[in-house]
Amino acid sequence: MPLTTILVEDSQTIRENLIPALEELAGVHIVACAETAQEAIAAFARHASWQLAIVDLFLKEGSGLTVLRACEGRREDQHAVVLTNYLTDEMRRRCLALGADAAFDKSTELDAFFAHCLRYQAG
Repeated sequence: MPLTTILVEDSQTIRENLIPALEELAGVHIVACAETAQEAIAAFARHASWQLAIVDLFLKEGSGLTVLRACEGRREDQHAVVLTNYLTDEMRRRCLALGADAAFDKSTELDAFFAHCLRYQAG
């Protein structure tokens, strides 16, 4: 069964390429996309049964760090994963400190990201 997923990504081009890959390679079903932190927080409320949030750090408005803070009280079966082009060691530490389950660089760690998502589906 595909993971109910919210994608927080402001680039339409990245969304258009990432969504089919996620569905095929990571076993997810995107139920909502958000381009801003506030849209993401609203999507979490609208789709309370979400299982995976994929969060970029730089958004049209707000930050992925704000989105991670909004996920802090999530259920154990809900996972938040950062996927960004700006992933320094310090930023990875900040994401994990805010409750991200993992953080991946879009340009160098896509295979590891897809494998990580598949592990959630496997349970």
